[in-house]
Order: sequence, then structure tokens, then C-alpha cells
Amino acid sequence: MASINRSDPIILGHLLAEHRELFLRMQAARSTLADLRPPTARRFADLRAGLEELREHLRAHFAQEEQGGFMEESIARMPRLAPAAAAIMRQHPALLAELDALIERLSGGDISDEAWARAGRDFEHFSATMSAHERSENAVVQEGYNEDLGLLD
Repeated sequence: MASINRSDPIILGHLLAEHRELFLRMQAARSTLADLRPPTARRFADLRAGLEELREHLRAHFAQEEQGGFMEESIARMPRLAPAAAAIMRQHPALLAELDALIERLSGGDISDEAWARAGRDFEHFSATMSAHERSENAVVQEGYNEDLGLLD
């Protein structure tokens, strides 16, 4: 076990892997939406499936955080970070609800160009909100470890 003065490489490695996986899933959705071919029912279904996988990844990630995951050790090292960590965790339901609403709209059967464009706008809004959330989370973890983990760049 790492001492209070040293980072736990297992926890930090897991955190970095989680964030890398999140980035890859979000980038895959962004790439799908950037495809200039006309939208089809298949493309909508593929996008929806990718977003459902992203949603499941986020649900599991958030559950882990809420059950004492990545931020717990930061708080143990610096109890003053507890309010910031709590604020971050309070964002989880809204983030999942925003993604759920996008997935639901993609299930409506409208495969028009406008529906595709709206999905792109909605995803970019979600992506910006999610990125801000992750920056806040990373700041708490880095401050708790008093170490630059390269997460804020």
C-alpha cells in the first residue's frame, strides 16, 4: 500500500485507463457524427449503440466514484477537497440524463439530415459538459495527490 506521501500507482493507473477509455468512446461518437455521408437507419443505430456503450461505461465509472473510488484517497489525503468531490458527484445524474435524452431521441425513428445534425449538436453539448466535469474531477485527484498526473492538459 502506498504511504500518505506517495501516490498509489494501481489507483492512478486505473484512473488513467478509465479516462483513456472514456476519451476513446467519446471520440468514436464524434467521428461517427462527423461522417458526411447521408444519415441512414443503420448509421443512427450504430451511433445509438455507441452512445449506449458510453452510457454504461459512465454509469460504472460514476458508481465506482460514488462508492469510494478515485477521489476517496484524495479526500483522505486532503479532507478540504470533500466539498469539491461531493459537487462533482452531484453532477452524475444530470450527465447520465443528458446522454439518456440523446439516446432516446436517436430511437425515435427520424433519420433526417436535421435529426443527424441535432444529434451532433446535442453530443457536442454533452461532450463539453462531460469534459468540464472530468477537468474538475482531475483537479481534485491531482490536488489530493499533490502531483501533476498530466490530467489537466
